[in-house]
Amino acid sequence: MHFVFSDKVMLLFDFWSVHSPAGMALSVLVVLLLAVLYEGIKVGKAKLLYHTLASLHTPASQELILGREPDSVDSDSLSVSRTPLRWFLCHFGQSLVHVIQVVIGYFIMLAVMSYNAWIFLGVILGSAVGYYLVYPLLGKV
Repeated sequence: MHFVFSDKVMLLFDFWSVHSPAGMALSVLVVLLLAVLYEGIKVGKAKLLYHTLASLHTPASQELILGREPDSVDSDSLSVSRTPLRWFLCHFGQSLVHVIQVVIGYFIMLAVMSYNAWIFLGVILGSAVGYYLVYPLLGKV
């Protein structure tokens, strides 16, 4: 197999069949935006994980180190009892975002496996643009 510069290609699904230069330009734009979205989701996952870990209460092991008794009834113990549910919800959200990232990643991979050079260049350019636009936001956590 080798890459070809052609304006005729079928991408991902039967209904996404390209037969004209305008259709190819639109398909490259869609794939480029998918690659930008993929980069954005990568950064979003990192920020979500950071905020999740920052919002959770101190672990039980730290409670023992601090000398607090886990059976004492105060506002801290009420928040500790909500921590497993909160952790579950945060972990569930992280898992959903991960599944979305994997699905988009496989769509991009399958688009590149059409061996169309224009689509490949769209993915590369989209990844570069996405990295350039989104990664500075990672520093503003």
